[in-house]
Amino acid sequence: MLEFGAGLGSLTLALAETGARVVAVELDRHVIPVLRTVVEPAGVEVVEGDAMALDLPALLAERGPGPWDLVANLPYNLATPLVMRVLVEVPAVERLLVMVQREVGERMAATVGDPAYGSVSVRVAYFARASLAGRVPASVFIPRPRVESVLVRLERRPAPAVDPALVPYARLAAVIKAGFGQRRKMLRRSLAGVVAPEAFERAGVRPDARAEELGVEEWGRLAR
Repeated sequence: MLEFGAGLGSLTLALAETGARVVAVELDRHVIPVLRTVVEPAGVEVVEGDAMALDLPALLAERGPGPWDLVANLPYNLATPLVMRVLVEVPAVERLLVMVQREVGERMAATVGDPAYGSVSVRVAYFARASLAGRVPASVFIPRPRVESVLVRLERRPAPAVDPALVPYARLAAVIKAGFGQRRKMLRRSLAGVVAPEAFERAGVRPDARAEELGVEEWGRLAR
């Protein structure tokens, strides 16, 4: 298992107690000495570094082929970039269970028709099947935050939802972001200059549709 933001090691110890091999990443150099004292006797490896900057594929490859699970209480301001980085760059991580701010988690797990459905929902769906695994009330934290939290479970698909040989992820993501950038507009307007007008008919997508009406496969056809 891989953990980001191990802090003082409470979750880290619980993971180690399952019998898993745990690699805990922590950025705060002031916390590292205490963390090592707490978790290294349980067999946990502590890596000092920034999860957004470390060479994660190399880090995991050096420690075994996997598959790996990521279990973490993510920093709320970095939750989406961290999850997307793992999905895009670290295929050895096949499952994720992360705690994030409720609104962020709902966006990650949303599907077509859900109020929270947006750009992140589609990009996550390209790589994984996401679901809400539980709610975490603010009352369990000290001090009590102003936001609610949720656990999000993500299981990587055996293959991306759209064939990368036909549509590279970078192209798909650019089209999705453009479409949701002006989500109240019809796609023929929000995607002007991004996809050709004739692409809608070829993709079987109505030009007057709006971004929140399209699933990941439809976005893939449109990007292609």
